[in-house]
Amino acid sequence: MQPPADHPAIPAPRIGVLLVNLGTPDAANARSVRRYLAEFLSDRRVVELPRLLWQPILRGVVLTTRPRKSAHAYQQVWTEAGSPLAAITARQAAALRDAFGPGVTVDYAMRYGRPAIGDRLRAMKDAGCERILLAPLYPQYCAATTATANDQAFAVLAAMRWQPALRTLPPYHDDPAYIAALTASVTQGLAALPFAPDAVIASFHGMPARTLTLGDPYHCHCRKTGRLLAEALGRELIVTFQSRFGRAKWLEPATDTTLAALPGRGVKRVAVVAPGFSADCLETLEEMAIRGRETFLEAGGTDFAYLPCLNDSAGGVAMLRTILQRELAGWTDAASVER
Repeated sequence: MQPPADHPAIPAPRIGVLLVNLGTPDAANARSVRRYLAEFLSDRRVVELPRLLWQPILRGVVLTTRPRKSAHAYQQVWTEAGSPLAAITARQAAALRDAFGPGVTVDYAMRYGRPAIGDRLRAMKDAGCERILLAPLYPQYCAATTATANDQAFAVLAAMRWQPALRTLPPYHDDPAYIAALTASVTQGLAALPFAPDAVIASFHGMPARTLTLGDPYHCHCRKTGRLLAEALGRELIVTFQSRFGRAKWLEPATDTTLAALPGRGVKRVAVVAPGFSADCLETLEEMAIRGRETFLEAGGTDFAYLPCLNDSAGGVAMLRTILQRELAGWTDAASVER
């Protein structure tokens, strides 16, 4: 049936896959970092304090002192393509662009900063995407990462008259494809080192300890990833948590204190992996590969190596394709039949 001549144009139905990562400032300067931190640290999923208590602190001492320090950190890892996180996520999306057939659009967005989730979801809808898989690239579920990305997408849909159908990617902390990709990557990285590590540390992003008692499964997901990876590698891993902020008690053991203590226990050579990050970023490249190295060597260590995340490696992209294809089941099958 042909629509009337004056009917608004209707694009052919498509399926969308939107990769989502945390976010990044637009530039490695204090002004851009301040804008980014203001959005990030105003999220009630990230800082679970009453707004009347937190906002004066945020707008006062935090956004007065932290942007300059963070900008300096970003400058240590900034590339010609901009933020490593944004550049790698863009490459992951590009590598998956034709992975699911001609009727599937693959794009990426950031929860904080640009490209924004709302902008990319609306662009997908305008392009004819009637079904969208939202894929937060966090292997371990956390309310401050996975949930807030989903929240933002739901808020965008709430303002739409004609909403696309939406699916969300579950956590994949124990998925065999993810563990296999990690195992292959770490094995290859360790084999290429000029030294044999006395210990391998699996460093995950930290969270306040109370999130565990409040019901967040993040700590358990991290521990399970560490256990499964250790079993697959056939060696012990030291699971730690990095990026502490503020005075609250955080998940332990802390990565920085662990690195400072190991040389005194006779552990002089270490390798560090970051299984909680789908792409290298400030926390891995500056906090770990630069400052973590300094901490360990100053404490008496002799050899330190940081092994990259899966990023857009062949193994990492293949893993993403596997878990995304699984979540698209039914949608892509139906689309093939319709075509």
